Amino acid sequence: MKQGSENKLTLVGSVSLGTGVMIGAGIFVLMGQIAELVGALFPLAFLAGAVVVGFSAYSYVKFSNTYPSAGGVALFMRKAYGPGTVAGTFSLLMYVSMVIAESLVARTFGSYTLRLFKVENTALLVPVLGVALIGVAYVINISGNKTIERTANLTAVIKIIGIAILALAGLAFAGFPPVSSWVSGGAVTGGSGFNFIAALALSILAFKGFTTITNQGGDIVDPHRNLGRSIILSILICTVIYTLLALSVVSNLSVAEIITAKDYALAAATRPVFGDLGLVFTVLLAMVATVSGLIASVYSASRMLAMLSSMKQLPRLYQGIRNPALVLTVALAVTLTILFDLTRIAAIGAIFYLLMDIAIHWGLFRYLRKETKANPVIPLIAIGLDVIILGAFLLMKYQKDPLVIIVSLFGFVAILIAQRLFMITHTDSSGHMQMEMEMKMTDTDNTMSRSGEKKMPDDMDM
Repeated sequence: MKQGSENKLTLVGSVSLGTGVMIGAGIFVLMGQIAELVGALFPLAFLAGAVVVGFSAYSYVKFSNTYPSAGGVALFMRKAYGPGTVAGTFSLLMYVSMVIAESLVARTFGSYTLRLFKVENTALLVPVLGVALIGVAYVINISGNKTIERTANLTAVIKIIGIAILALAGLAFAGFPPVSSWVSGGAVTGGSGFNFIAALALSILAFKGFTTITNQGGDIVDPHRNLGRSIILSILICTVIYTLLALSVVSNLSVAEIITAKDYALAAATRPVFGDLGLVFTVLLAMVATVSGLIASVYSASRMLAMLSSMKQLPRLYQGIRNPALVLTVALAVTLTILFDLTRIAAIGAIFYLLMDIAIHWGLFRYLRKETKANPVIPLIAIGLDVIILGAFLLMKYQKDPLVIIVSLFGFVAILIAQRLFMITHTDSSGHMQMEMEMKMTDTDNTMSRSGEKKMPDDMDM
């Protein structure tokens, strides 16, 4: 069944979805958590994170421009490693990290919304509001691409303008923070270089939403060009927004104040500038941002899960309900929203994402750099940065919150074992894994040659 171009996402719609995921929770919650680690240096942590993400994005741009597909990272893994346990395991890590991000967004919505009503019993109401938001995202996602794009476009404009107002007004009110305060303002926890490196895992998490753009390959106009453009534009937009807002917050609040209000630091930072009206404006803005972020993330994650099932990297999804991939994604997001707090959700998401990211870069360097015409040096640099940051972050969590490592390790092992068992049970007597695609190919999932002639990708031959 052909999907008409009038039903496809435009470049603007794609960027709106990408920034919608990225700005959904990262800037509203992670700012306080990063400040807890590096103190007044946290604006630099966002900039450093943007540099790391810039190296990382190179692999995704190359993959997306060469193999545009609704499967995104799942297809990239399969192209690099072939069908089997490795591709399935790291694809699922990406999927789970996306769902973790959804629960982070959902709880952020709850934390900020309760600021309006000065409610003290946040332990119960935050997850309740988060679950309600996930329900709204589900309803919008079953309404179709055009509804999703219109919602994303509207909320993206509101977010960008609103956050720009907050950032510029904050800087105008308090002035640009002197560089000397960054150097001497170290973190409450010591402000060491080790803490700064570990904090980059969280700042990267604030940008990781760009990877969801790779799942739009089957739904975007001219995917061979627009996917890469959308990734680059989304990262640039968010880098500017994050940096300006971080500078505004550090100008208006002390490090101690930021840490005290770490789950709603941005709302607290507006009080010196706008008073109580600033709190209302920021909370409403956070609500818009988290709504759009969750809608976009659910959209991308559910498509990735459906593609994994179609690739036979997962069991066939139950067809007795409409869009089973969407239902499973929402159910998992609800579960995580109820079970974990913001700090642990962010930490687990960062660990899973960095592991998957390393696998993506290695796959490009080792197996596909010629086919994608990639510069081999850049993915190697990205791997080195990821390894250093992940190592520092794991060591920090081992010292301060080992439960995060235990849960992450359990999750990784569970995914690995489940994938291996599934692969074994789907191997025939000759040892061959029957991993052909079972979904019907559409024009949007076919790979187009540069001359415009349609051809079937190597890994999708029937």
